[in-house]
Amino acid sequence: MSQNLVDMQIDTAILDPLDAAITQMESSLASLVSLTPEQRRGLMKMGEKSEAFCRAALNVAQQHSGIMARDFDIEAFQRDQQTLDLLRPRILRIAHLYQRITDTEMALGSDLMVAALEVYGVLKVAGKGKGLDEARRNLGARWRVSPHASDEPVGESGGNG
Repeated sequence: MSQNLVDMQIDTAILDPLDAAITQMESSLASLVSLTPEQRRGLMKMGEKSEAFCRAALNVAQQHSGIMARDFDIEAFQRDQQTLDLLRPRILRIAHLYQRITDTEMALGSDLMVAALEVYGVLKVAGKGKGLDEARRNLGARWRVSPHASDEPVGESGGNG
């Protein structure tokens, strides 16, 4: 192989404990919410500058609770801030792990494509007349342009993918 970005083997003995750990995370975080794309678009977002504003507002609300409306839930405001503070370091760790997993997936896919193209290239050149014509045609079908190519995602027809 001319490319080998990833050379790893996952010991199947780790899969059960890994799956159990993922299940434990899912169970421990069962109260997480799932938003629809419409909900995400419609929400007021808190950026870095807004975070300082929110912390200051919480501090003011706690120190001057008497000026707040009776139905304003300062405890819920405080719980939201505490929960965010507790989740953030874990979000960063999970995001870093997720990025490494997806980078590894991408590198593995690239390694596989490069190796497969090498095999196909050898079949096109050295496989003629050696009983490999059907194998070459089957592999070559990946690169044929479909009559409905405009309906397919990039990379699924004769494109770059």
